[in-house]
Amino acid sequence: MLAMVALILSLPVPALSESNATASTLPENGANNIVIGFVGGFVSHDSPKHGPVKLAQSLQRDVPNGSHVEVFENRHRKQAYQKILRLLDSDGDGVLTAGEKASARIILFGHSWGASAVVMLARELRRAGIPVLLTVQVDSVAKLWQNDSVIPDNVAEAVNFYQPHGLVHGRDQIVAADPSKTQILGNYRNDYKKDPVGCAENSWYDRFFTPGHAASECDPRVWGQIEEMVKQEIVKALAEAKVATNPQPQPALP
Repeated sequence: MLAMVALILSLPVPALSESNATASTLPENGANNIVIGFVGGFVSHDSPKHGPVKLAQSLQRDVPNGSHVEVFENRHRKQAYQKILRLLDSDGDGVLTAGEKASARIILFGHSWGASAVVMLARELRRAGIPVLLTVQVDSVAKLWQNDSVIPDNVAEAVNFYQPHGLVHGRDQIVAADPSKTQILGNYRNDYKKDPVGCAENSWYDRFFTPGHAASECDPRVWGQIEEMVKQEIVKALAEAKVATNPQPQPALP
């Protein structure tokens, strides 16, 4: 998996508007694919100029039918948790069975406070016995009562993108609570002083006081990488589910 991620990270990233070119490679059945994003700060969940919202809009065009992609404000983490429970409750009886939990294919991503909300939500899902395929943190900033550095053991894979400059900058390292269960795909550093990114849609306040943090939210390369990683996770999970439900017949003994 590390080799695959390294390859993805080394590839040039297409513009988000061109992402439909890969749509045909995704399987058609998206049942139980749940992709939840969180915006940072006090950003609205549907503000079209912010990275998590743009990513969700692109994924909604490309992911398999039946997949659920949604963005929440970071302060609405409980709403996201309840939405996941409802989506997994396939028989609508209000109680999740072991099978319904095991069938979950959940991916979480976020920026700033939203990235910290990703880890908090993953922990809540752990307490409910629900697995998570992938968590993605972009310039993660924890609130005073939060710890966004330790990824719980119900998460299969996690990745962290950060930048080191400015009054607000992201956590530079995440670790696994249990490395035997969670693979940290990387802590990837972006230096926007050396490689600036134009963010014309950002406010003058963001560009003046937190330019690096703001750049991490609009960097098309970072969000393009995340989009490809999400799609790869969906493809892999669906392939594994298909093998589990339709095992290959064993050859007859001579």
